[in-house]
Amino acid sequence: MLETLPAPIVLVGQRDHILFVNSEAESFFARSRSLLRQEKLSDLLPADHPLFLLLHQVRQTGNTVTEHGVMISSPRFHYDGVTVQGAAVAEYPGQVLLLIQNASSTRVLDRQLAFRSAARSVSGMAAILAHEVKNPLSGIRGAAQLLESSVAANDKELAVLIRDEADRIRALVDRMEMFSENPEGRRPVNIHRVLEHVRVLAENGVAKGIPIVEEYDPSLPSVWGNRDELIQVLLNLIKNAAEAILDTGEPGQITLVTAYRQGLRLAVPGSDRRRHLPLVVTVRDTGPGFAEAIRPHLFEPFLTTKTSGSGLGLALAGKIVNDHGGVIEVESRPGCTEVSLHLPVVMDEASGMS
Repeated sequence: MLETLPAPIVLVGQRDHILFVNSEAESFFARSRSLLRQEKLSDLLPADHPLFLLLHQVRQTGNTVTEHGVMISSPRFHYDGVTVQGAAVAEYPGQVLLLIQNASSTRVLDRQLAFRSAARSVSGMAAILAHEVKNPLSGIRGAAQLLESSVAANDKELAVLIRDEADRIRALVDRMEMFSENPEGRRPVNIHRVLEHVRVLAENGVAKGIPIVEEYDPSLPSVWGNRDELIQVLLNLIKNAAEAILDTGEPGQITLVTAYRQGLRLAVPGSDRRRHLPLVVTVRDTGPGFAEAIRPHLFEPFLTTKTSGSGLGLALAGKIVNDHGGVIEVESRPGCTEVSLHLPVVMDEASGMS
C-alpha cells in the first residue's frame, strides 16, 4: 500500500537507519532504494536538521507530528517549502514513518497553467501585430529611406533614426511571431547531441570564458521533440546563466545535467490519459539567483531585469516546452539557480502513454 502512495514515504528505524522507501522517495532523494537502505538519515541531512527534532518528538510522545516549510537539500537535490509528517509505528517502538509532501510539485503545475495562459495571450498579440503593424511599418521604413536620400544633411540623421526604429520594431514583432500556435512536427531527438551542439555554440559565444560542466546519464532514451526548438530553449537558458554569473563579477560555472526520474505525470486535457515526463534536463549556474519578488512572474512576457532585454526569452522557452508536452521547473537561491525541463520520451509516444 505504501508503494502505491503518490508521495515519498520513508520508514526510519530506532537509530535513524532507513528501513523502507517507496518509489516516490527514490525519485525525491535521487537514489535507489537499495542504496538508501544502507544509509542513515544523518547521511542525507545535517545533524541540526529539524527532521531529527521531529523524530525525537514522535518517539517521546507517540503522537503524529507535522513540520511545515522544511528545506531538504544536498548536492544531489534541493527542495524548499516541504511538509513532513511523522507517525509512530505502534508495533515497533522507535520506528517512525515519514510522509513527505513536496509543495514544489504543486508549484510546477501552477506554473504550467501560467505558461499556457501567457503563451495564448502572446500568440493572439503576435497575430494582431503581424497583421496590423508589419504592413504599415514597411511603408514607414520605405518613406524614411526616400527621405534619407533627399533631405538636407541636418535632417538625414532623423530619417536614419526613423528607419532604425522601424527595423527594431519589426524585429520585435518577428520574435513575437515565434509564439504562434503552429508547433513544428516532433520526432525522436538525442538530447545529448542537442546539448553537445549547444555547449559548442555557448563556449564560442554567449558563455565564452565560463566553464561548462557536463553531468549526463548516458542511458537516456530519445526525447520526442523538435531539435531546433530544443536548441533554442537550451541556448537561451545558458545565455541567461552566463549573464547571471558575469553580473556577479566573480568566477563561476554552468552545469548541464541529464537524468531519468520517475514520478512526474500530468493529466492530458480532454482524456483520461496521463503524460509521463521522465527525462529531465537541467541548466545550473552559480549566479546570484532570481529576486524573490520576480520568481512568480519569471515566464511572463516582457518581464526583464536587463536594461537591454525584451523579456521574451523565458516566455518563449516556457511556450516551446509546453508545446512539447513538458514543463519547466525553477529552483533559485543565492549561488545556485536550476532551470529544469521535464520532457516526454519516445517510448511514451510510441506506447500511447504520452
